Amino acid sequence: MRRQLNTLYVTTEGAWLHKDGANIVMEVDKAVRARLPVHMLESLVCFGRVLVSPPLLGYCAEQGISTCFLTSNGKFLARVEGPVSGNVLLRRQQYRCSDDAVHCAAIVRNVLLGKLHNQRAVLGRALRDHGTKLATEDEAALAHAHKRIERISDKLMEEPSIDVLRGYEGEAAQCYFGVFDHLIRIPGEALRFAGRSRRPPLNRVNALLSFLYTLVTHDCRSALESVGLDPAVGFLHRDRPGRPSLALDLLEEFRPLLADRLALSLINLRQIGERDFQVMDNGAVLLREESRKTVLTAYQERKREELRHVFLEEKAPIGLFPFIQSQLLARHLRGDLDAYPPFLWK
Repeated sequence: MRRQLNTLYVTTEGAWLHKDGANIVMEVDKAVRARLPVHMLESLVCFGRVLVSPPLLGYCAEQGISTCFLTSNGKFLARVEGPVSGNVLLRRQQYRCSDDAVHCAAIVRNVLLGKLHNQRAVLGRALRDHGTKLATEDEAALAHAHKRIERISDKLMEEPSIDVLRGYEGEAAQCYFGVFDHLIRIPGEALRFAGRSRRPPLNRVNALLSFLYTLVTHDCRSALESVGLDPAVGFLHRDRPGRPSLALDLLEEFRPLLADRLALSLINLRQIGERDFQVMDNGAVLLREESRKTVLTAYQERKREELRHVFLEEKAPIGLFPFIQSQLLARHLRGDLDAYPPFLWK
């Protein structure tokens, strides 16, 4: 099993990162604030106005450490990395499979089976853990959504059309997010969820979800590149210039555990509240800088938790699961596995 390395998130505005031997040094106002050995990292993510020295960028690229630049609210700007890794034959097989409607549909079906299973796990855990504390209408709505998503999952099994599979995915998402507000157990209107909105997020829960989805997408993209797959060519998500379609495919399986469930925990445990967000003049809602640090810390802690992988039948840190799924997808594309085994949260 691969050793889990860390992602360094830099959120301090005006930070200056530079190389000192085999270390990354962070200075703020000419004062050293942090020092970290490079060998402990697999990626560097900079939010907002963070400066990185050219020698450090070059050294990270040589060591296989990607450097990603995001806006302060998590929008992707740029990525710096070294030579593309992996076998060109694997990528060529990936491209052929993406153009093969039958093979592509088989992968999409299993990705969606994993996503819908994990969505049901989120709803099921809420019913199991808090069913007696929920209002009658909340419990009924969650139970109905759980059963409806299960029925949609059954429809996926024999469906050969990718477009129809995408339609089922949209139906399940509408059902899932339609009851998401019932999972929020704190009073008040500030953190209510009235539906998914993005670009920009228009309420606080959507702002938190979008930020977490950005983090998980980054990890999925890094995992795919590490096994030699092209993150831009997906199966569920259509090709679009500048979009990491395959990373978004992989993201679908991990949304419920690494983003949705974590967001609910942060809200329900009152680690994130109304004052952690900033409402802009255009209605967009963003996480404040200190609040981003709270979310990043919780995200890193969640990734260190161990979970049993259903297919491999062994425990591993959750942070390694995108890498494991990327390896399984690569093995399927090479012909070592008859089908792609999705990530199932048990």
